Amino acid sequence: MNIDFDKQGGLVPAVIQDYITNKVLMVGFMNQEAFDKTLQEGKVTFFSRTKGRLWTKGETSNHFLNVKEHFIDCDNDTILFKVDPVGPTCHTGADTCFNESNQGSKTLFIDHLRTVIKDRKLNPDDKSYTTSLFKKGINKIAQKVGEEAVEIVIEAKDDNKDLFMGEAADLLYHYLILLEAKGYELDEVIEVLEARNKK
Repeated sequence: MNIDFDKQGGLVPAVIQDYITNKVLMVGFMNQEAFDKTLQEGKVTFFSRTKGRLWTKGETSNHFLNVKEHFIDCDNDTILFKVDPVGPTCHTGADTCFNESNQGSKTLFIDHLRTVIKDRKLNPDDKSYTTSLFKKGINKIAQKVGEEAVEIVIEAKDDNKDLFMGEAADLLYHYLILLEAKGYELDEVIEVLEARNKK
């Protein structure tokens, strides 16, 4: 879709959201030049109304907003950027310009991981370990989940946190791959847990 920069005198609001925590970090304005530069360089650039020029967030602080993806709203006059922020976003030193903490639950990263796994399935990459598992089929994927389950049981009997956490991460990752291979969503598993919790 084409952005309607003319509707508001050449500028459109740009909402900046953390791509992992989903926290809104700040809101700025862009003209066509700022938008084009943002896409070209992969770092959010605004048109500063006070400076009267393009302004790349982080150009003096090095607290850049690295673009992961962007969306245009239904009226074509507002842009949503999902970003990976480097350091705090606000000039005050706060995580966000709304004085909120951006230390969201780490479990939100699982949604990002699920997206990566789904992409490896739909868009195979020969250099990807995940893609190689999908190519080997459901039996190999299920076998890997079994192997990782045994390994975490073994590590659970010892007191080495690093080794246990490594095996826990391996098991979770391969479990997510198995769900994707079966065509099931993690949300469906959560629904089962929710239903059990109500009993």
